[in-house]
Amino acid sequence: MVEAFKGLVVLLAASGLLALVHRDLNDLAGRLVSYAHLNPAAHYPHIFLDAVSQLQQPRLLWLAAGAALYAAVRLAEAYGLWTDRAWAEWLAALSGGLYVPIEIAELLHRPTGLGAAVLAVNVAVVAVMVKALLQRRQRARNVRRGDVP
Repeated sequence: MVEAFKGLVVLLAASGLLALVHRDLNDLAGRLVSYAHLNPAAHYPHIFLDAVSQLQQPRLLWLAAGAALYAAVRLAEAYGLWTDRAWAEWLAALSGGLYVPIEIAELLHRPTGLGAAVLAVNVAVVAVMVKALLQRRQRARNVRRGDVP
């Protein structure tokens, strides 16, 4: 369910990015800053406005395409886990394991409680998936030996 939720959230974000194509992003960002009653010359609103001014339509399309691809992988993984497929367990273990070194580096660089919690949850997810894969392998081995009817 978590993977499906992540996939749907990112799919919504990709849809939002596509809704911004062919719009005046600078005007939209300026109105957003104004609506929030922020000073456009202040540090963070200025960073936001500067970043939006650098964002070009092709880059926006690539961001939306990347988000859609990520969402598709997450939704496929969710389906595979829901239907108890080995490939989905592999995908979950590998994709979760990819983030662990990054999370450790971030935690060493800037230790926070949230960073530690995210790392702990991700390590737990990887551990659960590895355990499921090992159990699946053991069941298959038992079936081949005739230990299980």
